[in-house]
Amino acid sequence: TIMTDSNHTPSCYANTSTPYTYAPNMGKVYLSAIFSILGLISNLVAFIVLIKSCKQTQNTSRSFFLIFLGGLVVTDFMGLLVTGSFVMSFYVTYVDWRLSDPTCRFCNFMGMSMVFYGLCPLLLGATMAIERFIGIKYPFARSSRLSKGRTVSMVLLVWFIAGSISLLPLTGFGSYHIQTPGSWCFINISSKRGDWAFSLLFSLVGLISITASFLLNTVSVVTLIKVCRGAGRRQRSRDHEVEMMVQLILIMIIATVCWCPLLVRLSFFPFILDVHK
Repeated sequence: TIMTDSNHTPSCYANTSTPYTYAPNMGKVYLSAIFSILGLISNLVAFIVLIKSCKQTQNTSRSFFLIFLGGLVVTDFMGLLVTGSFVMSFYVTYVDWRLSDPTCRFCNFMGMSMVFYGLCPLLLGATMAIERFIGIKYPFARSSRLSKGRTVSMVLLVWFIAGSISLLPLTGFGSYHIQTPGSWCFINISSKRGDWAFSLLFSLVGLISITASFLLNTVSVVTLIKVCRGAGRRQRSRDHEVEMMVQLILIMIIATVCWCPLLVRLSFFPFILDVHK
């Protein structure tokens, strides 16, 4: 009766265009635990290595890059910790959040976490691409303006932007909805103007970040290839630039593969709704 009486059903559990089925037997707890633990250990090891590298490096550009990379690792670690804990608790307890969370507080928090920890890597990847573009294309202009304090501030700004977007459904712009099998919540995809506008905002921010990363990284790689051909004595310093670009391209590829299908689907959903009306 909870899902059929729309007048008394909390918005995060109501029948909308977002399909939902309570299926606690869909999936295994050990799979979620293995992926979460491996991800947490990998990020923890990466963070330790980054701290050591940051202390040892004498290259200013690399130290700035490591700060951005550290912000990305911390974000990914916390994302796995928060979301993984909720997912594993679902498979252990088989809790039905429609009964245990009638005020949608858990669902809203889970949805906010998914949006925040989803946007942060994309925005940080774009920010790192901008930093590398300026560092390779205009090294003297960058060195005179950028400092470690400003780099940290840029990471904090990315977190603030992603956090602000994730909080919008709490103000009435969009909403979060429980997803099959009932272990997580995400953006509510429905025909309501606020819902599709929020899903469109999320997808556009993500797609713009990926596109900016691709374009800037492409220009940076081409520029770096041209510079390295005539580097001569400066080849050793350019080795750091090459290493950072390889790492950045790998980050961009992983983010694109993981998020592009969902972002494209969300961006076209409002137009699909118009066709079906």
